[in-house]
Parts: sequence; structure tokens; C-alpha cells
Amino acid sequence: MKKLCLLFISFFFLTTLLPAQSTQEVAANIKTNKKIMNGFMDLRFGMFIHWGPVTLRGTEIGWSRGNQVPVEEYDNLYKEFDPVLFDADKWVKTAKDAGMKYLTITAKHHDGFCLWPTAFTEHNIMHSQYKKDIVGELAKACKKQGIKFCIYFTVLDWYDPNYPNHLPGQKEIDPKANMNKFVNTTMKGELKELITRYHPYMLWFDGDWEKPWTQEYAVEMYNYLKSLDPNVIINNRLGKGDHVEMTSTSVGDYATPEQTIGALNMKDPWETCMTICQQWAWKPNDKMKSLKECIQTLAKTSGGNGNLLFNVGPMLDGRMEERQIQRLKEMGDWLKIYGESIYNTKGGPYAPNDTFATTRKGNKLFVHIFSDKIKSLSLPGLTDLKVLRAHFIGGAKVSFTQETNGDVVISLPAQLPNENDSVIEFDLNSNAENIPVITMNKN
Repeated sequence: MKKLCLLFISFFFLTTLLPAQSTQEVAANIKTNKKIMNGFMDLRFGMFIHWGPVTLRGTEIGWSRGNQVPVEEYDNLYKEFDPVLFDADKWVKTAKDAGMKYLTITAKHHDGFCLWPTAFTEHNIMHSQYKKDIVGELAKACKKQGIKFCIYFTVLDWYDPNYPNHLPGQKEIDPKANMNKFVNTTMKGELKELITRYHPYMLWFDGDWEKPWTQEYAVEMYNYLKSLDPNVIINNRLGKGDHVEMTSTSVGDYATPEQTIGALNMKDPWETCMTICQQWAWKPNDKMKSLKECIQTLAKTSGGNGNLLFNVGPMLDGRMEERQIQRLKEMGDWLKIYGESIYNTKGGPYAPNDTFATTRKGNKLFVHIFSDKIKSLSLPGLTDLKVLRAHFIGGAKVSFTQETNGDVVISLPAQLPNENDSVIEFDLNSNAENIPVITMNKN
């Protein structure tokens, strides 16, 4: 009787306690190597591309299905899709000229259309009029030009009959759907194709919020992907819960705030995803961000110790809009001068604001000045170190004083060298990366 009781207790422990623990901790045992993650965060700037047959209507990818565009019409747009002016090399060169170090393509969005020749659905690029492997061509172009190739893939698939939801916001579950079959056959099969054929540096997941996708599926999928490629980086949208910050139950390697700049975080890696215009997919006459906003967004993101994944939406014929190409090139021109204050840096020690941001590398502290309306700037809390010299990158010396308590007061000229972001380089007598986060008083 005693042995039977012990067996029952053991069985209860294995079947109740362990699965609950595994949903939170199994993935952590095979988390992406810290060295790989540090290398990813050193890149700082990447291109996001949202693109597919929906560009024929100029509405939002995925979300306009059954909303702005009737379902039957939306699902048949791929039959008209023929982006004859698509040029993978030109897309990648645009990213490179912008100073971007990696590129992420929406291989599959929530509408279920695949930009590669998958064996798991006919709803793919080879059944369009174009009939060429978009994902494959971009992977080759990125390799040739030295850009890290990454893939966006969503856990949602409103087109697939085995996925239980078929419309944005749908609450009724399709009783004929088979979620286990969708996950274990279609989803795993498609992801295996993407990893083994194209060897992405990073997988950018989306769509974790719908009920059919569970935390258990997320952990299982993370483990499966790591069995295919232990080094592939995976964002935190594979698991349920908060996108903005990493938590104890996050499944993935880094956080993904969207359309907003993440907060200063020296502990967990993060990446802001943001559009250069308003809509993710191409929209005619969509309002585009100014150069000032683009550059300062990048500087503030880096100052918060994060990466910026900046989105463009190519047009229906395969071209990127010339105005977007030019805006990105202008960012690249700025980075040719000031890139040392962005790439391979750490954020902080001050949280970015609308006046300035700081980044640091070794014995250098970089101060990004955003406004020409201020005549001086005080940096408090720099105790136990000494500022040896200061100058604008590529320009003149900067006047400053350092108080006995370590506070540094910078005197700014009437006219700054760059109207969008002028960067001051401070040479210190010790490693700036060792300075703890400093909280500034709000005036």
C-alpha cells in the first residue's frame, strides 16, 4: 500500500507540476547564446519589409482582410500579383545605403500568403503570376551584400482551414479546424523549410494573442526551432504575454515594443519596430516621417540600449517608393558621419528625452543633441571619472566644465553642426560602459 501511495504521488508530480514548470522554463535551458545576442544588439539598425498581394489594394496587410477588402476578393489577390519590377539586390542596397545591418521580410503574414514556394499550401508566390521565390532571392542578395537576413513569420493563419480563427478579432472557433495538425504539420513544416533553405539569422514572430495559440505551443515551437538551428535568434512574440518587456514567462530572446521607442533597459535586449510612414504595407500618399524624426528615433532607440527595425512597404510592382529610398539614404548619410555613436555602443547612462540622448563605447561617451534652442546642458552624476576632452564628431571642440561633484556642464554654440542630431564625443579617463544608470531630475 505504501509503495502504491508513493507511485501515485510520483505520478501526480510528473503529470501536474512538471508541465506547468516546462511552459516557463524549458525554453530558457536552450536560450540563444549571449555572445550571439550581443552581436545582434551591436547592429542597432535594420529594415523591416511588409509586402504581399494586398499592395494591389493599398490597404493594411492581413488586417484589411474581411474589413476594407472582402474576404473572397482579398484571398484571390495573389492571382493578380505580378511584381515585375521587384529587384532583391536593389532592396538590399537600399538597406545598406541607409546604414542598416539586417533585413526582415514578411515571409508569411496573418493572411496566410507565403512569399516562398512552400509545399504546405498553394497560397504561395509560385501560384501568383510572378512565380519566383521572393524569400530566396532576398536571402541571396543579403548574403552577397553582407546584410543579415531575417524572416517574419506569424503564428496566425486566417486562410488555413485548420487554424481555428478566420477573421481579425473573430471569437467563434471553427469546429472543423484542427489546431494540433496546423501546428505540428503546417507551421512546423513551413518553418523547417525557411530555416533549412534560407538559414535566417533571426525569426521575427507575431500573432501570439489569439486563444488557439497557447504558451505550451510556444515553448514546444521554440525547442523545435532550436533543434533545427541552435543559433537562430527568436523574438518574444512567439510566447504569450507582454511584447514590450521580457518577463519570467517570455518565450524568446528579446522584447519588441511597436510604434514606440522602448524605455532604457541595460539588462534585457529589445528592438523597436516602427514604420517610416503610417501604414505597415504600402499605401498611396501615406504620410512619411521627416528626416529629423527618423534620425532622432534611431538615436533615442540606441540611447535606450535598443535596436530599431524600421519598416518600408514596397509597391504593387515590386519597387520601393523613391521618396522612401531617398529618406533612408539621408539617414545613411548621417550615419556615415555619426555611425560610431550608434553601432556597437551601449545605451545610457541617461534615459533619452526630447533634448538629448547618450550612448557609450569604451572610454567614450556620446551626447546626441536634438535641439538648438538650449545654450547649455548639464550631465549630473559623473562621479569618480574625469572628462579629458570634448568635441563634435567631425567638428570643433566643445566647451565644458566639470564640477567637484562630477557634474558636467556643456556650453553649446549658437548654431549646431547638424540640424537633426549633433553628436558630442567625450573622452573619459575610465570606461563609460561601467557608469550606472543615472536618473535626471525633471524640471
